[in-house]
Amino acid sequence: MARVLSTATVLGLLAASAVAFAITERAKLTRSPIGGTRVTKIFSPQARSPAFRRADVEFRLRTRERVTVWVEDAHGTNVRTLLPSRTEPRGAHITLSWDGFGQNGVLLPDGVYRPVVKLETSHRTIVLPNPIRVDTKPPVISVPHPLHPVLSPDGDHHGDTFRVHYHIDEPAHALLFIRVGGHTRQVVFTRSQRVTGELEWNGKYNGRPLQPGGYLLSIAAQDVAGNVSKPRPFAVANIRYVSLGRKRVTVRPGGRFAIRVSTDAPTVRWKLRGRSGVARRGTLRFTAPRQTGVFFLYVFVGNHAARCAVVVG
Repeated sequence: MARVLSTATVLGLLAASAVAFAITERAKLTRSPIGGTRVTKIFSPQARSPAFRRADVEFRLRTRERVTVWVEDAHGTNVRTLLPSRTEPRGAHITLSWDGFGQNGVLLPDGVYRPVVKLETSHRTIVLPNPIRVDTKPPVISVPHPLHPVLSPDGDHHGDTFRVHYHIDEPAHALLFIRVGGHTRQVVFTRSQRVTGELEWNGKYNGRPLQPGGYLLSIAAQDVAGNVSKPRPFAVANIRYVSLGRKRVTVRPGGRFAIRVSTDAPTVRWKLRGRSGVARRGTLRFTAPRQTGVFFLYVFVGNHAARCAVVVG
């Protein structure tokens, strides 16, 4: 008899399990009353760009509902109501934004928050599985310094660009700034968001090569949330196309003199009182005119030139 009862009990348990399994499977097949869910993953209420200062919460109602939406913190507390209770028709597309502030108008601390949708008609409360992270901490970027790069952005493929390796404490875009016209201007924004990489600058601003001179370079980073670190100076770049070691040379008539040429081009063109030629960069040697007076030596690299006064007397 005990054996029979035991068998009956087992059969009963199996039947109950089968029913529970069927109910579970039906639940899996039941469509959620909301669809088309899109939630911003991370944002910074203090981001430089307005596009990063809010989190968007979007979804579509599959049935007519009286709906309320709020944001809760890690403890399940409602910190900000995004949509007060109201009735929406079937198929309504709900689009809401959260600026990171709480009900009292105070900026909430960094952390993870979740949007919650309450469907009063269906008596359901759905915590969306898409968390929102509030992150207001700017990234930290570092590069070797001090550096003294020399560029000649004349398109001859010699010294046209400056490259520097960087490291960031989180995935982020690297930004390069130059000081020009009394203002700090952005000239590079990397496409990728990496923790390490290489910045490259072509010595140009607004698509045009800069004039010869020194330019302060600063570096910053922008993270996924839109936080931008304060530009930090790290180098002075010298834009140089061609320069001469001296601006004035005094020499006797027909005497020999030499002058140092600094350039990235392998060869230069020169011109002195009707004479001209091509020479390799470095130290150039000339014979002064036999007449006394002041003459000018011109040294050319592409469309750029340097001049030295040759005083013969």
